[in-house]
Amino acid sequence: MEKKILFPQIGGLIHGGDYNPEQWLDRPDILEEDLRLMKKAGINSASVGIFSWSVLEPKEREFHFEWLGKIIDRLYENGIYTVLATPSGARPAWLDKKYPEAMRVNRMGQREHHGGRHNHCMSSPVYREKVAVMDRKLAEAFGSHPGVIMYHISNEFSGECYCEHCIKRFRTYLAEKYDHDIEKLNRAWWTTFWSHRYNDFEQIEPPFIHGETSVMGLNLEWKRFTTWNTNDFMKAEAAVLHSVTPGIPVTANLMRMFGGLDYRKMAPDMDVVSWDNYPIFHNDWETLADTAYETAFQHALMRSLKRDVPFMMMESAPGLVNWQNVNKLKRPGIHRLACLQAVACGSDSVQYFQWRKGRGSYEQFHGAVVDHLGTDDTRVFKEVAEVGELLKKIAPVAGTLVRTKAAMLFDWDNRWAIEDMKALGRETKKYEETCIGIWKEFFRLGVDMDIVGSDEDLDRYDLVVAPMLYMLQPHTAANLRTFVERGGQLLATYLTGYVDSDQLCYLGGFPGDGLKDLFGIVSEEIDSLYPTDRNAIVLTDESLQKKAVSGESAGEKESCGDWEVVEYAEVLRVQDAQVLGTYGEDFYQGSAAITCKNHGKGNAWYVAARTDAPAMGPLFERMLADAGIPVRRLPAGVECHVRKGQEGRYEFYLNWTNDTAAISGVKGRDMVADREIEDVLELPAYGVAVVHSR
Repeated sequence: MEKKILFPQIGGLIHGGDYNPEQWLDRPDILEEDLRLMKKAGINSASVGIFSWSVLEPKEREFHFEWLGKIIDRLYENGIYTVLATPSGARPAWLDKKYPEAMRVNRMGQREHHGGRHNHCMSSPVYREKVAVMDRKLAEAFGSHPGVIMYHISNEFSGECYCEHCIKRFRTYLAEKYDHDIEKLNRAWWTTFWSHRYNDFEQIEPPFIHGETSVMGLNLEWKRFTTWNTNDFMKAEAAVLHSVTPGIPVTANLMRMFGGLDYRKMAPDMDVVSWDNYPIFHNDWETLADTAYETAFQHALMRSLKRDVPFMMMESAPGLVNWQNVNKLKRPGIHRLACLQAVACGSDSVQYFQWRKGRGSYEQFHGAVVDHLGTDDTRVFKEVAEVGELLKKIAPVAGTLVRTKAAMLFDWDNRWAIEDMKALGRETKKYEETCIGIWKEFFRLGVDMDIVGSDEDLDRYDLVVAPMLYMLQPHTAANLRTFVERGGQLLATYLTGYVDSDQLCYLGGFPGDGLKDLFGIVSEEIDSLYPTDRNAIVLTDESLQKKAVSGESAGEKESCGDWEVVEYAEVLRVQDAQVLGTYGEDFYQGSAAITCKNHGKGNAWYVAARTDAPAMGPLFERMLADAGIPVRRLPAGVECHVRKGQEGRYEFYLNWTNDTAAISGVKGRDMVADREIEDVLELPAYGVAVVHSR
């Protein structure tokens, strides 16, 4: 498998993070000490200029780049490369004073004041002009510098604007989407309901909080527009940078499973996907391993946005953060695990926010590699330096990829539609939690899954899970049918195929668009349950009745017999599917709850009720067996990921427990401990191993 090297200059994995030298220009001694400490910590990259506009251009058309040039020069002289950011994520005061249209209008229709960040209007012509000027000057000044390896566009895009510029662009966006035919929009949005029909695109307003919020099509299209507009802004920045220096890649840092933007629509316009990783470690509602497994899900989501190139972990906390409800310290050893997990999942970088703590303002107590103490003998600094040495040891991993034969479907459109639907339980829809829970259960069975869109090519996969696929895109049904016919194992759940991409319900029964024939069932009703309601799925298929250990050690998360039903239960009419389980209670007692239909060379499975993901372990195992994907049981709290490249296979093992773990069937050289493993790998508490084999 060919490697996809992001940065040949580095010769390995990136280790670095956000560096804010503009905060210390009056302290040359600190700037010089930063270089010494970076080298000691094994830092080979610094992200510079992310929020530097007021220093780069303190007054309009008065540019001061000298300090930045000196910083980039000195970094390069010391073997440290620069990720150069555009400063568009936060504006200087002079710009807002002179050009107030750059400031957003909120959902109440009020112009916001200067302050904060991520609060610029994406549509403002004057702001776009000012950003383009700054970006061009930065590219012309530093794009040819041998130390500059990437552009970092803006920072953590988010939010929406309701100003006149955005409203005008929204109307134009809608007119183009609906072929300038207002009746086509009216039909798609079902606007005859409550007499909300439009006569002209100029009558349409975005969903102001005190305006129109009852038209599902309007709400969804506003979210789609916000993504489109944000992406258009990002593309405009990238176009300027590429016009000057076409050879330097661009990225924009994303934020987990962020609800405000459809990252799948933005990823094609980035050369590399990057994201900011801030798990809530050591919380009081789940185990450390559960926190880690959810983080692995987030890594998989980012990896899957561009599956044929490594991603980057652009930010992570070397210690604590300052914005969580409880800002808890990372315990010893957890930093190394979290960094190696990112690489294991496909990242070619370990980067931090931030390098050095600032003395004042909002993030003065946010964790950093260098504390206010300013020395290299702190616990955090030593752990960062340890990671720096570790990344050098495993440098050959750079450019290798994670390849998996299983995938989960997750669509932002579907997420938004479920959130906005006026049905089910107001507080129990839990689309994201359901996806993560099922993904984690497959992960406990040793199966790493990609996370892809419902209209993406599924040819590389043999097993696909589609939880709560309420909204079908135009080609989703055909995509799923093709997948099953060629031999794929497909699992869908309750709430599948209720509406089309305009949020109009399918007629003739759910799931719509031909999926009734694929699954061999019709969903007639869906019941929402109170917490005190009781029901269960009684298994009628012997292969599902066995005890499931679900990848955990003996005695943990065991399940056998009936599966408890919570929150949702569909009442099915079976056409020609095999019934594997039925309801045990209520008026639909004895009716089908789990079905399977053979279709072509594959199988279409359906689970009609919400149940605990670990209980479904036997079903997952049967699907994996039919797909030819091996189950691998690991000790509780141990995770494994595999990256592959020209030099062979790299197996990452991470022990998230305070007990020693023994993993059998491991052969190769542990690059961390520099030792050969013949069969059994012993991992100490919070230990890591990277085993290379050919």
